[in-house]
Amino acid sequence: MSGICNDSLNSGQRKEQAWKGQGMNLEEKIKRINELYHKSQKEGLTEEEKEEQKTLRTEYAASVRSNLRAQLDDINIQEKDGSVTNLGKKYGKRE
Repeated sequence: MSGICNDSLNSGQRKEQAWKGQGMNLEEKIKRINELYHKSQKEGLTEEEKEEQKTLRTEYAASVRSNLRAQLDDINIQEKDGSVTNLGKKYGKRE
């Protein structure tokens, strides 16, 4: 986002920005995913909303995978000989 406050955007701009996932934190993405799910169950989604839903779900899944990988990469195991092995370094920390 280029320094524009969400409050100064009209609803069309917010909608366009939202479906691209820009300017949304993880909580906002989850909220929007849930809104789209409930709308799909009640009345159906437009093609644009289906695309937004797909994009947000993909971004959310990527975020979850990334966070999990970061947590797993930071696990240290103390070996029987007292040395400490970082599993991320041992098994391929991907960067």
